[in-house]
Amino acid sequence: MKSVFDWLTVAIFIGIALIYLQRSVGDRPAHDAVWKYLPAAGGCMLANYVGNSGMPMVATTMMLAVLIYVWLVIRPLERA
Repeated sequence: MKSVFDWLTVAIFIGIALIYLQRSVGDRPAHDAVWKYLPAAGGCMLANYVGNSGMPMVATTMMLAVLIYVWLVIRPLERA
């Protein structure tokens, strides 16, 4: 882990994984499906690759898009 994009995308991915693990312990909300986590995880991977390839603005935009996706689709603060 050498760049800031490595650290930021891993931190976002850990947050996504923690949301999934926390929800898998209890009852899942009706909107919570495993496939909805895949675009967020893939977005982290792609943002890290783009950032390490020398396009920091594109990578930052992609990370912001992942966070917006998590907020709108996965809804981390919504209670079951």
